[in-house]
Amino acid sequence: MWEILQAILQGIVQGATEFLPVSSSGHLSLTQHFLNVEDPGILFDVMLHMGTLVAVCIVYYKLIFRLLKAFGKMVQKIFTGKFRWSQMNGDENLVMMLIIGLIPLFLMFAPVPGTGMKVKDIADLWATDSSILVEGIALLVTSGLLLLAMLKSKKMSQQAELRAKARGEEAGARPAGRKRFNPIDAVCVGLAQCVAAVFPGLSRSGSTLSVGLMRGINRQTALDYSFVLGIPAILAAALVSVKDAVQEGMTVDILPMVAGVITAAVVGFCAIKLLRWMISSNKLLPFVIYTAVLGAIVVIIAIIEQNTGVNPLTGAKLF
Repeated sequence: MWEILQAILQGIVQGATEFLPVSSSGHLSLTQHFLNVEDPGILFDVMLHMGTLVAVCIVYYKLIFRLLKAFGKMVQKIFTGKFRWSQMNGDENLVMMLIIGLIPLFLMFAPVPGTGMKVKDIADLWATDSSILVEGIALLVTSGLLLLAMLKSKKMSQQAELRAKARGEEAGARPAGRKRFNPIDAVCVGLAQCVAAVFPGLSRSGSTLSVGLMRGINRQTALDYSFVLGIPAILAAALVSVKDAVQEGMTVDILPMVAGVITAAVVGFCAIKLLRWMISSNKLLPFVIYTAVLGAIVVIIAIIEQNTGVNPLTGAKLF
């Protein structure tokens, strides 16, 4: 029963923080650190991510079907010689920008000189070590990115209102910012996703959304791109992790796994709906404050732990 409760707790953390711009990896690491929750292993972590993947597919199923249809038509045009970059419609443009945005993820498999490890191995090392200093600093960086994005979005809205007033239109008649990504936008957001995957505490959704907004994309387009970009990224990470888990002969209890996956899916669905509403009304400030306060507290505790060698909540020795 305790294993099921732990799975539900981690499902709640994963579902809420995977999409809210507060970092799921950071919160899972902190949960395991402070509550002395045992790391359930790669396979369980993969299944939690699959639960959140179900949530985003349910919310965005119409857009996903449109993009799959657009991808099929693009392939057909390419093979018949009818494809023209300048003639892409909105969905075809989004498909192409998603493909470009995923390319930086291959950097995760780049070797780190002098270590014998790949970049993704460094990420795993930071997520499972006894120190939470990286998580704290990364949360503070997340807060800074969200603040910059919020200010940029506010500036774009003010400029849009001035343009609307000059044209004699009602304020808010047209969304502030660009509706289409260009290749530079896609690469920048893709790099943000790659960096966020390395540092536990640096929010993937927060980083990709913030970079999109700072590049001048309107709020809804930036958010939709961020979520859809996460689908193949989560799938790819899941396949790599399953391969590692099979090679290491890992197993997981069925009941806790099912409980965690269902919880992650339900909570993730609610988190997406909440974030879409908050982004539409430019309410990023609560996330800016939350990640800043939590990051500062975590950094302070991490420094105390380094000096004492003891977890202040559980009393467990860290070194």
